[in-house]
Amino acid sequence: METNDTMQALQAAEDFNKAKNKALLTRIQHFMNTDKDRLLSFNDVKEILQPKNQVYKGMQIIPVKLIVGSEGRYQDFNRYFLPKAEHLRARWERVDQAQLKDITLPPIQLYEIGGVYFVRDGNHRVSVAKSQGVESIDAEVISLSSEIAIKPNQTIDDLRHSLVLYEKHIFYEKTNFGVLTGDNNLDFTETGRYDTIYNHILVHKYFINQGIKKEIPFSDALVSWYQNVYSPIVHIIKEEWIKLDFPGYTASDLYVWIVKHWDFLKKKYGLHYSLSKAAKDFTVKYGGGKGKFMRFLSGIIGNLSAK
Repeated sequence: METNDTMQALQAAEDFNKAKNKALLTRIQHFMNTDKDRLLSFNDVKEILQPKNQVYKGMQIIPVKLIVGSEGRYQDFNRYFLPKAEHLRARWERVDQAQLKDITLPPIQLYEIGGVYFVRDGNHRVSVAKSQGVESIDAEVISLSSEIAIKPNQTIDDLRHSLVLYEKHIFYEKTNFGVLTGDNNLDFTETGRYDTIYNHILVHKYFINQGIKKEIPFSDALVSWYQNVYSPIVHIIKEEWIKLDFPGYTASDLYVWIVKHWDFLKKKYGLHYSLSKAAKDFTVKYGGGKGKFMRFLSGIIGNLSAK
């Protein structure tokens, strides 16, 4: 007759096989979008959110469903903390056997940020707990500050998009941009761009103030920048069908890139280098060429209209 230890060892082996097979199945299900199957990397999330400080929270009981990532083992497990590789078997089965024997294991160690948790130590224990349907787990927690809430099912791209929307909200609130310009479509696909725009406005304000005695308010500089710098560039982007050459990016994204390219060309060829030429040069050098036909067609229509 088989002993309890042998039975539990066989059960643990079967549990690991089931968990690993489920991991393979979810990988196949998400082969068109692998990010949905990828466990979040704590360091990637920290790089995006840039937390300012951290606080030791001590021992807590944590809902297992809120553990969404790992500091160092995010490549070994999938989004559901299912084991992806055979080399995880021995340790995973030892943890599973301990659970089957009702042995109390030491608390895991977690980071909390944005309302969700990332494993510092105890990845196998979290994997086994999730596989067994355990609802909560004892953990020692360090909390990092973040004004962005993270949903358990978010990918890195989702998180980056949430941060961009948060940055937009702060920028619009801080500058009163929407009210002053009537434009609610200053949208970016990357973080940090609203700081870039704010600096562009400050530079524009500086140059305006060179010719007058009384310093103009920031709001006046913003409107002037919008009317005399931003809008003309966006007009060229639309008129030249440039967005077709950069699918997935916004006119505001292109504005930032074209201005940077224009500054480079002016340093190379002189201050007389025109904005229109800079936009076209940028498109030729870095675009995908999809807007070429529309520019050609637009030119024909323009010539016919002029006759």
